[in-house]
Amino acid sequence: MEQEMKISLFDMVMALSDAMDLVSREVVDHHKKVSYISYCIATEIGLPESEKENIMLAGALHDMGAFSLEERIGALNFELDHPHDHAEAGYQILKKFAPFGEISNLIRFHHVPWNLGEGTNFSGETVPMGSHIIHLSDRISVLLNGKKEALGQVDTIRNKIENHRGTLFVPEIVDAFHSLADKSFFWFDISSSMLSGLIERKVRCSPVQLNLQQLAHLASVFGQMIDFRSSFTANHSTGVAASASELAKLFQFSDKDCFTMRIAGYLHDLGKLAVAPEILQKPGKLNAHERNIIKSHTYFTHRILERIHGLETINKWASLHHERLDGKGYPFGKKASELSLGSRVMAVADVFTAIKEDRPYRKGMDKAESLQLLKKLADNQALDPEVVHKLTKNYSIVNSVRELDQSMSVKEYQEFLQATS
Repeated sequence: MEQEMKISLFDMVMALSDAMDLVSREVVDHHKKVSYISYCIATEIGLPESEKENIMLAGALHDMGAFSLEERIGALNFELDHPHDHAEAGYQILKKFAPFGEISNLIRFHHVPWNLGEGTNFSGETVPMGSHIIHLSDRISVLLNGKKEALGQVDTIRNKIENHRGTLFVPEIVDAFHSLADKSFFWFDISSSMLSGLIERKVRCSPVQLNLQQLAHLASVFGQMIDFRSSFTANHSTGVAASASELAKLFQFSDKDCFTMRIAGYLHDLGKLAVAPEILQKPGKLNAHERNIIKSHTYFTHRILERIHGLETINKWASLHHERLDGKGYPFGKKASELSLGSRVMAVADVFTAIKEDRPYRKGMDKAESLQLLKKLADNQALDPEVVHKLTKNYSIVNSVRELDQSMSVKEYQEFLQATS
């Protein structure tokens, strides 16, 4: 398979960081603030560039294991109950991607208190200094009230941090923070609405580029982060990726495009990180407000992915899966002439996978029910009739591929639950 696609690892991480901060206005830019503060402290201490880069990336992803809105908001409290739960969950997901080996370890221990030196180890494992840097940076971000002028808060924040010197925080890291806190630019930077641009310009990550295989692996990790928030969707992105790539194969897409379709399937619901799991898992009928929130997820998928150079095709295939041929879909209301075959394939793969899965409000459909609903949607111009016909003729092939991939994903989800329980 051709491997000429090259995607920036930094861009992928920052896109996911943006996605995580969409869940509530209260956490907007929190991950980027922690990323930036961590990098600045690591620089102040004089750590090597490679360590600083890993700390920065870990800071951008540090709360990815906090799945629910309650957990995400709760993490903004200075004192936390069960702080290691989401840290372990983030570690268990990220460790599967080889380039994130060190980063996942930093995240795993980012809530370990220093405790007069006992924090060098936790549960028999060595705690990296970077984890302690992220811990302090996280608490600084929590203490800074974005609704108030920054410099007026500096003394209060410094005193709060100083009061926990040696207990929660490493004294050397606290000293580095105080040195930074003397400089007004530091506070202006982390309070700036232009923080993403500041990170991209100031933090010079090594230009790690992902090929198609590596991108697929990372995309599957992102898919698990999206899906593992609910037992009902724990393998949804995997099923969509498998169904879509198999349909693409039946339409004689090239090997590369079939693989690209799989990546788009893993990422198609990325915008659901902006939707609270409490809505996604609601057992009853959604109200108008909740339906509007659900509808926003394809918009956010599009906006998140469009910032990454090289993902243009993947973005179109991933984010347009709720458009309709009659122009009555969302979020853009595109008509048939504006929808590529790849986008149409993804739409059918998403519906097919969803109706085969158990959900809080219904059981998964059998073959007859599935094909009947797909035909109805095609007749109503919601789905492409040609793609539905292709699936109908090859139902056993597509469904068996979906079942196989989803069964493997279920096993990974069960292992994840066991590791984080």
